[in-house]
Amino acid sequence: MTDKKVVTLQDISCMGQCSLTVALPIISACGVETIILPSAVLSTHTGGFTGYTFRDLTEDIPGIMNHWKSENIRFDCLYTGYLGSITQIEYVGELKKNVVKEGGLLIVDPAMADNGSLYYGFDQAFVERMAQLCGTADIILPNLTEAAFMTGSELKLEDHSEEYVTGLLEKLAGLGAKKVILKGISYEPGKIGVAVYDSASKNLQYYFTEKVNASSHGTGDCYAAAFTGALMQGKDEITAAAIAADFVVESIKQTIGDEHHKYGVKFERALPMLVKELNH
Repeated sequence: MTDKKVVTLQDISCMGQCSLTVALPIISACGVETIILPSAVLSTHTGGFTGYTFRDLTEDIPGIMNHWKSENIRFDCLYTGYLGSITQIEYVGELKKNVVKEGGLLIVDPAMADNGSLYYGFDQAFVERMAQLCGTADIILPNLTEAAFMTGSELKLEDHSEEYVTGLLEKLAGLGAKKVILKGISYEPGKIGVAVYDSASKNLQYYFTEKVNASSHGTGDCYAAAFTGALMQGKDEITAAAIAADFVVESIKQTIGDEHHKYGVKFERALPMLVKELNH
């Protein structure tokens, strides 16, 4: 087991099983010390809820960073999820410089779009700035929608070819990211997977799981957290990508049939499986 430390910058949606409320328990379950840097606090996430409260914490980020710096606190990895503004994106570079160890990783989940649409409140300027951030990252975790938007490519959520996926990966690598984990790939009915691409060697690997006929909020955050935790435990990228994929599938399966639980997945029930896979 490792003694590595991960700091993750994203919002707290108090109710809803996404962002920090999944990142903290999942990465911790992987045996990795997890430090949180909240970018905002919401009573619930914004998908399917109305009348939620929202408090922006952007102004608090520099003070927290400077305190850590003064205490000589350093982390092995900075993992970013949902960032609510261009200003928050710009702070990521400062955090990487000031509180991440030399040789430490920057993992970016460009959580800004899905199913062909940007999330509420984002625009083209945000997409362009996120693409720049991804260009500075060691590892990025886009879905197909985010990949297409950041590279100015045609979006094909279904019936995409290997040639199309390879083209997307090459364009994402062209942004500057060292390694790309592209999610949501499907070449045959009933299967969905990820592509793991090394920008330097151009090595491409796939991992596919069964495609569960259900969707939910927060699965991308669960994936990114499990991937980060597995990577910090010494797994290579393809193994970490596979463990995270299996974990998300199991989390979805554990939620199917509960009509009152549409706001997220019951990832807690899948944590034993995650820990078991990590120990293999």
